[in-house]
Amino acid sequence: MPANAGNQSYVAKMRAAGVAEPTIAAFLGALQKVRTGDRGLLPEAALAPVASVPKLADLDDRAPATLEMLRQLVVFKLNGGLGTSMGLDRTKSLIPVRGEDTFLDFTVRQVLRLRRQTGSRCPAFYLMNSFSTRQETLAFLGKYPALAGAEGVDFLQNMVPKVDPKTFEPVAWPAQPDLEWCPPGHGDFYPALLGCGLLDRLLERGIKYAFISNSDNLGANVDLKLLRYFVEADLPFLMEVAARTPTDKKGGHLARRRANGRLLLRESVQCPAAEAAQFQDIRQHCFFNTNNLWLRLDHLKAELHRHAGVLPLPLITNLKNVDPRDPASPKVLQLESAMGAAIECFEGAGAILVPRSRFAPVKATVDLLALRSDAYRVTEDDRLELVPSRRGQPPLVDLDPAHYQVLATFARFFPEAIPSLVECDSLKVTGPVQFSKGVVCQGTVEFLNLSPETKTVAAGIYRDRRVQL
Repeated sequence: MPANAGNQSYVAKMRAAGVAEPTIAAFLGALQKVRTGDRGLLPEAALAPVASVPKLADLDDRAPATLEMLRQLVVFKLNGGLGTSMGLDRTKSLIPVRGEDTFLDFTVRQVLRLRRQTGSRCPAFYLMNSFSTRQETLAFLGKYPALAGAEGVDFLQNMVPKVDPKTFEPVAWPAQPDLEWCPPGHGDFYPALLGCGLLDRLLERGIKYAFISNSDNLGANVDLKLLRYFVEADLPFLMEVAARTPTDKKGGHLARRRANGRLLLRESVQCPAAEAAQFQDIRQHCFFNTNNLWLRLDHLKAELHRHAGVLPLPLITNLKNVDPRDPASPKVLQLESAMGAAIECFEGAGAILVPRSRFAPVKATVDLLALRSDAYRVTEDDRLELVPSRRGQPPLVDLDPAHYQVLATFARFFPEAIPSLVECDSLKVTGPVQFSKGVVCQGTVEFLNLSPETKTVAAGIYRDRRVQL
């Protein structure tokens, strides 16, 4: 590690907090980039668009994975997020999705179903929790005693210091010391896995293949044909991508680096501001990262060893307030990395086009409304996916954030049932609008209430209508 005084203050602070050495090394590498003026930007001139990739749909005739492949698999779920975007301070994966069933209920049932096939405790299963989610999550999983092995079911994402953008020193905030820290992005998966010793223990058990996805994406199950493809293609890294639509234009996209031909992931914060239109051009950059990743653990260990325990992931810098709830508080830099960006670290890494059914994350109440509606169905293998008639396209939902952004308030507007959205292209709601049971939305529908008093939508079919209440 570099030994300058600035680094030593960070090292001392992080070691005192119990941060793992690989994460410390990764953070110092990112800090050095920032000090030299590197903001992790990827200009359009450095990239070549990716016109096509293999398709999961073309694997329909492929035999599913063998039991031996399943026995060599570990399933990871990223579970460090809170439902803060929906006004909650609890673990997002514990939000009910269908009835009383939460994201984690669906995930655990998927894993236990696979274990019944192998007749063993395989595939292995672990959550990457944060300090904010660990206690609540483990308490919840107590109702599934068959899930945990001797090593438990989780490991911890690390935390890193926020950086003063003027001095590049650690931020001090004595009023709330916990606000001096931030998560390092899900790119911390790799140093956290190494630092806690789990990577080596899995390899010692003969586990070579890993499937990684977000805990709020219920479409991301272990597809057995995809597992077989990954194994037989002998890929070190495989990213599931989906076709970009107008609703995805601001998300990270797949590209190829002109200098070496390797696939890479570019996030919006890595795009120069003057090139935003090109970044969002879904005809030029056709594929987005679902954050469903397949990984060879032995290749990961080799790459970590080659780079002294740290994957050289692109830097992502975010300028925030030290207290995110106080816009008057001082500005800080948060240094992050994206897990999917590791695609560029592996020679021969690949991508595969998957249907939209494998991508159903919940970032806000608009996503939750769609998932709870009849536009999605629960499959026999405990996934929540778009019904076939949707042809891979979710309904576009736009809810007035003044009334629907907070989950507790959101729930009051749907006291009996969620409106039918199975034939709805888009639903927009402005103002306080309560929905009766039996509301069916078809085509393009808008409900508008300009008064401060809540108005009710009566049961009935609303097709291609703008309704002012």
